[in-house]
Parts: sequence; structure tokens; C-alpha cells
Amino acid sequence: NTGLVVLAGEITTNAHVDYIQVARDTIKRIGYDNTDYGIDYKGCAVLVAYDKQSNDIAQGVDHASDDHLNIGAGDQGLMFGYACNETPELMPAPIYYAHRLVERQAQLRKDGRLPFLRPDAKSQVTMRYVDGKPHSIDTVVLSTQHDPDQSETQHSMKASFTEAIIEEIIKPVLPKEWLQDTKYLINPTGRFVIGGPQGDCGLTGRKIIVDTYGGACPHGGGAFSGKDPSKVDRSAAYAARYVAKNIVAAGLAKQCQIQVAYAIGVARPMNVTVYTEGTGVIPDDQIAALVNDYFDLRPKGIIQMLDLLRPIYSKTAAYGHFGREEPEFTWERTDKAAQLRAAAGLK
Repeated sequence: NTGLVVLAGEITTNAHVDYIQVARDTIKRIGYDNTDYGIDYKGCAVLVAYDKQSNDIAQGVDHASDDHLNIGAGDQGLMFGYACNETPELMPAPIYYAHRLVERQAQLRKDGRLPFLRPDAKSQVTMRYVDGKPHSIDTVVLSTQHDPDQSETQHSMKASFTEAIIEEIIKPVLPKEWLQDTKYLINPTGRFVIGGPQGDCGLTGRKIIVDTYGGACPHGGGAFSGKDPSKVDRSAAYAARYVAKNIVAAGLAKQCQIQVAYAIGVARPMNVTVYTEGTGVIPDDQIAALVNDYFDLRPKGIIQMLDLLRPIYSKTAAYGHFGREEPEFTWERTDKAAQLRAAAGLK
């Protein structure tokens, strides 16, 4: 919140990158292009503190085997993937629609339809479930940064601001049939002028639940952003989503959670577990056997399977890593569904 951007970490590369310009371009793209917002891309300071990866780590990742497919995992840990049939994208409905709300907030801010909005925003959707299925939306929370003149005490200005958010952002995104006695909490503190890095010191990896499934399934604790795909925190979580989504798309279950465990320097997972919470049409252990047959969950196997050695990760930094039909998001494909269905003996 002092106008300083710090880029820190360890990396092994022969590439020459203008890190400072990348940081400035990113800040500009987000929308911090005015000193009134607390930081702007032209005047901020950027400190680069990158170092070489530890040799002790590198030797386990780079030289686990002469077979290039057997490079070791970049760390130990558990990774989870999840899919369910609550939305066409096979995502839990609350997190899916929460992402769509802030995505629309950014769209209306950038195209000038709601020019009083500023870049910072966050949302939360609370749903009612009946018999395990989404029934209606109980509460929508949408906090959005705004110009100072939107904080005046006049009732009419407050009302028009709230009405604009509900009518222009919320209602066009959420299914009408779910808006039954829904409560809307728009900037519930009453004022949101100071936001972004001026209001809170940011740190990559702080919001791991909003990056994934909104609490619908466990999380292994490892953040995604800032890591290359040799780090299974990222690549194995993407692969687990890919596996779970194909299982649900194949009709093997209505919901599916995949847990994968790794040891640093070891290529093959220590364990792959499937949970379908009683929705599977065949036993979970049989589905797990199909996973082992049709998905290579070694780090290099994942990298090849999902084509992860590409500059594709910028889009993942906002609006979620999952449930988006972006061409770069190969882990959202359902190209294994037909094979899984046939192997399970389903017509």
C-alpha cells in the first residue's frame, strides 16, 4: 500500500524477461491507471528479488530418472479436484456465479456503462439447497470500489448506486428462477473508496478457496499462482479438476472429488483417491482404477497431457482457475469422457 510492487521467488531459466515492464503492464490492465486509486502503473516502484532455485530441490525435480517422463514432483503435498452437475460448466453453483458477478463488474467498469466503479471488487453467493440440489439464492454480497462522490449521505444517491449494482450487474448474471426472496448486500460497510493495494497489502496465494471451488471440497493448502507446472501444487490440481470433470461428464457420477498425493522428487503419486459421495454409478474404487488407466498423473505426464509449458496463466489470476471455457484452459476439456463411459460399460 506504499506504491511498491515486490517480485520475489526462485526460478531456473535462461530467458531474459523485463520483469518491471511486465508488472507495470499488468497493473495497467487491471485498471490502476490513476494516482487517485492509490497506485498507478506509471509511478509505482517495482523491486525485483528473484534468485536461482535451490540445487537440492532442482536435483530431485530434474534428475529423478533418465526417463524424461519420470521427473520428480516439485514438492510434497495433497491436491484436490472437483466437479459436479450443478452448472453446465460442472462447477458448484455458488462459486461459479460469484466469479461471474465480479467478471461483469469489471466489464461494465471498463466499457463505461458504470463509470463510477473502480477496479477492486469481491462477491459471495449463498444458496439454499433442497435434497442436495441448488434451489434458490439466499444472499448475494457484492462489494465494489467506487468514486468518492458515490459515498455521499443522500438517500437518493445511495439508492441509485445500489439499484445500479443489482439491476446492471447481479440480475443479468444470476438465473431468474433462483432469485426468490433473495437478500442483496451491496457494499454493506457503506463505503468502499479506498481499495486495491492502497487498502490492503496484496500477496500472491492468499485466496486459495476463491481460486478453486468455494469450499465445496477440501484444499491441500498450496496456492497456484507464481508456480510453474513442475510444482504439483498447480499442475496436479489442474489435472485433478480435469479427471473429476471427465468423470462427471461421462455420467459416472453426479459429483466427484479427486485427491492426489505426491512426494518431492518422486514422479508417481503416492495415492489417488476418488470420492463420489454415493452418486457414482459404479463403485469409487472402480472409478479410481479407470483414472489410473486413462490419466498419467506424473508431473511430466500432466504437463504433456494438458500442454502446460505455454504462457497461458495470466487469465487464471482473476475469475477462477476452473469452470471457464477459455482456449488456454486445457484442464476444462471433457475429451476423455467417452472413453471412460465405454470402459465403465455404460451405453
